[in-house]
Amino acid sequence: MNIDLTGKFALVCGSTRGIGKSIAVQLALSGATLTLLARDEEALKKSVFDLDSSKGQIHNYLVCDFLKPLLLQEIVESFISKQKTIHILVNNTGGPPPGTIENATSDQFINAFNAHLLCNHILAQAVIQGMKHEKYGRIINIISTSVKIPLKGLGVSNTIRGAVANWSKTLASELAPFGITVNNILPGATNTERLSGIIKNKSDKTGQSVEDAEKEMLLEIPAGRFGTPEELAYAATFLASPFAGYITGTNVVVDGGRTGCL
Repeated sequence: MNIDLTGKFALVCGSTRGIGKSIAVQLALSGATLTLLARDEEALKKSVFDLDSSKGQIHNYLVCDFLKPLLLQEIVESFISKQKTIHILVNNTGGPPPGTIENATSDQFINAFNAHLLCNHILAQAVIQGMKHEKYGRIINIISTSVKIPLKGLGVSNTIRGAVANWSKTLASELAPFGITVNNILPGATNTERLSGIIKNKSDKTGQSVEDAEKEMLLEIPAGRFGTPEELAYAATFLASPFAGYITGTNVVVDGGRTGCL
């Protein structure tokens, strides 16, 4: 099975590091032309430079902070008015800070809602008409295994991720007749800066060393290791391809077997 995305245009969010960058790299290697979206312009320039362009792609980027959804809407709608068609949208942004739900503030919920659900919705609305015209669309949301089983110490994240998953399922049903799929990838513990932050937070809260906190997390994973961003990228690239045209409205768990339910 050779995945060839030549001629397809992809918009990948949070694409200067971690899972988002790995997805962008893999999509470019498969022939897609990338538009990267993140808030750090210097990091975006470097990330665009790092993308494969051996199939003649001319990659670009957009700068926006997901805590400013109205500005995002203005920037993306202006871009789409010139670009016309995005075939692949990858909704991805850093998760809310860890912490118990009991101690969560209203602002934390509002910021997470804006950065995840509202921005995902704005981006989807901006690209859907072009996807309908092309009779081809792939919307891929990077969420969390917490939509299946809430994770300890991630109160705000558990709440907002669940909302995004239900938004995604509803959208998938509405868009299926137009050749557009909507799916979620649920990463488990993956070697990114966010995982390092979660381990450090656990260490601080429990008094364990960082090494012991990490070992304790690894004991929960049947595969016995953390995932890599590249492994998430392979799943996303498959879902972005024509081969996944009959897969929609589902959660793809990439967690080494950790999640305790189907």
